[in-house]
Amino acid sequence: MIDLYYWGTPNGHKISIALEEMGLDYQIFPINILKDDQFQPEFLKISPNNKIPAIVDRDGPRGESISIFESGAILQYLGRKTGLFYPSDEVERVEVEQWLMWQMGGFGPMLGQNHHFGRFAPERIAYATERYVKETKRLYQVLNTQLTGRKYVAGEYSIADMAILPWILRHEWQQIDLADYPHVEDYVTRLTARPAVQRALSIQVSA
Repeated sequence: MIDLYYWGTPNGHKISIALEEMGLDYQIFPINILKDDQFQPEFLKISPNNKIPAIVDRDGPRGESISIFESGAILQYLGRKTGLFYPSDEVERVEVEQWLMWQMGGFGPMLGQNHHFGRFAPERIAYATERYVKETKRLYQVLNTQLTGRKYVAGEYSIADMAILPWILRHEWQQIDLADYPHVEDYVTRLTARPAVQRALSIQVSA
């Protein structure tokens, strides 16, 4: 059994998708980030960076419990644990890791700043909004180019796709029209048709 410390954000959805796709048993512990639950001492013992998601695998390495924070690290761990969606071949694994790190280092953080300055900042700052919308569009074009002639970003369906998809699902927050990126639009249609993805995205939490 895996304990998932979760809220319904793109980063949270990455892990619920992975757990559903991999068929792992898990239970959700809601961390209401709107009420600052992420700063509670109990959660900080698991996630010292006070961010969701985090997991505790009670059947971890050496038969011992292990806690893991940072969504990319969790995805890699789950991929290794199950042998699913994370290739063992070095060339194939590097391809997946490149796109996972692209999401972790760019597609997530830049789109997150887009969300902040476009929707949540108490004061609208034109420079900041324009900067992050422009970078968002650049990243979407990178993804659109990568998906030309491909179903998934790195060969077969992988943890990299699980990381990328949830951020695209908030494209309307980002001033992005998916029709401008047809390969991305097709990608979203393809991935959201997967039953495991649908189950993960349907999760409702309250705390």
